[in-house]
Amino acid sequence: MLGRLPLTARLTAFYALVSATVLVGLAVLVAFATSRHFVELDRDYLQDKIGLVQKIVSESESPELLSRRLDELLGSHHGLFIELRQGDRVVHGTEGMVFPSSLAPEGATPTDWTEGDQTLRGLSARIEPPSTPSNAPGAGGAPLQLRIALDTGHHRHFMWALSQTLAVYSLGAILVSGVLGWWAARRGLAPLRVMKERAMTVTAQKLDQRMPVDAVPVEFADLAESLNTMLGRLQADFARLQEFSSDLAHELRTPINNLLTQTQVSLAQKRDADAYRDILASNAEEFQRLARMVSDMLFLAKTEHGIELPHPEAIPLAREVQALFDFYDAVADEKQIRLTLAGEAEIVGDGLMVRRAISNLLSNALRHSPEAGEVLVAIRRSDQGTVLSVSNAGTIHTEHPLRLFDRFYRVDKSRAHPDSDGTGLGLSITRAIMEAHGGRVSVDADPQHTVFSLHFPPAQSSSISP
Repeated sequence: MLGRLPLTARLTAFYALVSATVLVGLAVLVAFATSRHFVELDRDYLQDKIGLVQKIVSESESPELLSRRLDELLGSHHGLFIELRQGDRVVHGTEGMVFPSSLAPEGATPTDWTEGDQTLRGLSARIEPPSTPSNAPGAGGAPLQLRIALDTGHHRHFMWALSQTLAVYSLGAILVSGVLGWWAARRGLAPLRVMKERAMTVTAQKLDQRMPVDAVPVEFADLAESLNTMLGRLQADFARLQEFSSDLAHELRTPINNLLTQTQVSLAQKRDADAYRDILASNAEEFQRLARMVSDMLFLAKTEHGIELPHPEAIPLAREVQALFDFYDAVADEKQIRLTLAGEAEIVGDGLMVRRAISNLLSNALRHSPEAGEVLVAIRRSDQGTVLSVSNAGTIHTEHPLRLFDRFYRVDKSRAHPDSDGTGLGLSITRAIMEAHGGRVSVDADPQHTVFSLHFPPAQSSSISP
């Protein structure tokens, strides 16, 4: 139930509970200490009167003198009661006062009891009878037994008043503490309300809003920075999503328009079988391009949610590269490009995926290399694992090389590639494959060369030959 309360209410309740515990505990401690202090005062008072009675007994020369002096003592000390016995005989006592059969001895904690509407506290003491004169009370006889008590009604009234005062003060202090706790919690949580109001302004069109870091306490600064980092990622991802949507629509529009135009033209007038066959062949090429684009998009969608390697195995990289050289040999011969391999290594991964990643880099290098150039594939080991790099002559004319791995990104803003059937997803797929293998892909370009590198982590490396 408490967990559904607002944070301000919960902090106020906890603060009031702590304050109540402290104040009630302090009130009980004060009452207990005051009561103990009264007990000590009464014990000292009774012991002082026991000494005075002992002196009166020792100085009294007759029972009459003893009774008279004891009456004077009781008359001058209101609320004091005594009983002096010798054996079963009462030498002197307060009329109507009944003492308990056993009282705490002198020096111990006094005994408390109630007599009628009186609350009494008393002690007992043994008084040795005087040896002389012979007519003194108890002289030469058995020891005298003194029982002395004090009416503690004034203490009881004081403790009752003190308890009421402490209770009223504690209740008032708890209420004030609750109000102050609510105020402190509300003021302390004010930065959260500011952050909430700022977050409410964040929309798909206003992702540039950020939480105030310098204007919040240190305890909230980390939260504000984390939220700002999250908003920055969302803004970047949303921008990429918008760009991707626009690029996807643009990429799909071209083949669809081609298909629509060719179909409309073919339906405009009758044609012979060869003409229809050419149109259908052209449409089939566009359908193949669309199917390849959809397949690539599905692959990228799977990798975004994280995939496990379907068939991990030991892969000799040199063998895979040589097989791809054989595949691209015709394309290389057409442009008089020399394919060169240096180094050898073995990794653990999915063979089809690794081959596709290398194929994408080789295809990209052959497409952008000048005629009579060279494409060099180098395999080497580094401290971070195994690196396979594909370099070719020429440079990339872009201010942001890392954007080459974005979907549908092309250096040529016009997107006019009549000599290419690529979908603009090859490098994005390469990056997704490397991330699935726990590695990464990088690009390094200078005015003469462009180098794409596949970095496999040490766990993926098995062996390497010099």
